[in-house]
Amino acid sequence: MNTHDTRNLIDKYKGLPNEEIIADLDQTRISLQIAIENLAHDFNIGTIIRNANAFNVSKVHIIGKRKYNRRGAMVTDKYLHIQHWSTAAEFIADSQTRNRELIAIENNCPGAKPLKSAKFTPNSILIFGSESDGISEELQKAATKTYYIEQLGSTRSINVGCASAIAIYEFVRRQKLL
Repeated sequence: MNTHDTRNLIDKYKGLPNEEIIADLDQTRISLQIAIENLAHDFNIGTIIRNANAFNVSKVHIIGKRKYNRRGAMVTDKYLHIQHWSTAAEFIADSQTRNRELIAIENNCPGAKPLKSAKFTPNSILIFGSESDGISEELQKAATKTYYIEQLGSTRSINVGCASAIAIYEFVRRQKLL
């Protein structure tokens, strides 16, 4: 182990160059992809990227502005495949050509079903929107399923970064851990 490597990495990766870490992670990535619709500048994008890295998702799509809080990502964006899309339409068209199932995680959408009832396929892309605006109508219409995270308290929503961790874990639990 390289004790001089101060990067936030598990011991296995200490001292290795980023390219070797990415190549090794590519061997075990899960099929899940994440999409973040960046309607407004959202500091939670960094958190979602960090969560995507923690579960080793295959790709993160950022729709809209390219700028996000890299500090919140804790440099984990260096070990992920991130693709930027200028518009939701471009992202949707690409997802359809790759036969990816778009699944919205949205707590404020008529017809949404509880996450506990989720049906995931290996080709899923979970979509998260900004906390203030949610997912755009265009993306919502393109989604084949919409799920919300069941809550027991008085608030109508949880932080989107936290929501991403819950939803990604639920995918991993059902597709990989069972």
